Amino acid sequence: MVKPDFMKLCRLLLLPVCAVSVLFTGCRESHSGKYASHPFPVPEIPAMVSSGADALEYLVLNYWSVFTDTTALYPCDSSLVNGVIEDDVEQALANWISLAGRVDGRTAAKGMSALFDGISACEYKDTSSTVFEIMAELVEKYLYDPNSPVRNEDLYQVFATGMAGSPWLSPEERAVYEYDAEMCSLNATGTPAADFVFSDKYGRKRTLYGIKADYTLLFFSNPGCEACKYIIGEMCSDPVLESLVSSGKVAVANIYIDEDLQSWYGYQGFYPEEWYNGYDPDFIIRTDFLYNVRAIPSLYLLDRDKKVLLKDAPDAAVFSYLHQISGK
Repeated sequence: MVKPDFMKLCRLLLLPVCAVSVLFTGCRESHSGKYASHPFPVPEIPAMVSSGADALEYLVLNYWSVFTDTTALYPCDSSLVNGVIEDDVEQALANWISLAGRVDGRTAAKGMSALFDGISACEYKDTSSTVFEIMAELVEKYLYDPNSPVRNEDLYQVFATGMAGSPWLSPEERAVYEYDAEMCSLNATGTPAADFVFSDKYGRKRTLYGIKADYTLLFFSNPGCEACKYIIGEMCSDPVLESLVSSGKVAVANIYIDEDLQSWYGYQGFYPEEWYNGYDPDFIIRTDFLYNVRAIPSLYLLDRDKKVLLKDAPDAAVFSYLHQISGK
């Protein structure tokens, strides 16, 4: 059982995630539905771990160790995964993702590697186990589905790279994961964003790196996109966000990457004049795989040197980050 002093911290950390699985809506399989379940086994925090930060790091790295312990075998039916109700396993993953978002990227990546190694060990111990398959489905759903509010390509790349080399998959399945891992490697957080040329409505050509600002919000959008309209509305109506742009601290590069330029030109009245509104004249952003734009809208936040701070991030995460840098 988790130590009482850390339990309060853990509950506070997980509060924002409790609605995610609702809104985003070794085992031997049996369909009797009569096996008893047990709660998801959160690992105990060692007594030597004294600070909250160290406890958080320990939990991110060891969260799955008890659940994937191959020395313990639990029965399962169609609703149980290693003795835990599947919905509870899904909530546990959502909780872990929330915790992983509160540590540095390297620690989060190590935690993801530990998750992959754990479920692989379960599959090695018992190939009829459901742990490997169900966790693979859940990880993709939460971290790589473009509609997931907690998607994270940096973490998913770690998982996809492991799956691409897994002996438990067919060559065709491994090839899919290999492709996903390669695409996730584009413009990883902490690396320089790929530069590109774009044209404005007057035909003038600019480059991403030619934009000078403390921060650049790279916004891939489409005319008429309702989610894009929402982002535009928030950027223009929120006093803090509007001030960041009007002061020049944040530049918005609003880029169209598809081919219907007539619709794009017809939509210019909806785009703020102080933004860098443009289109990809040579269609290379998508075709040359400069960016892994899997859905519109897609948001990247870059620093002064165009290093990626947030990659394909949910709009709420971007707005929160911008509020933080404003100090308001």
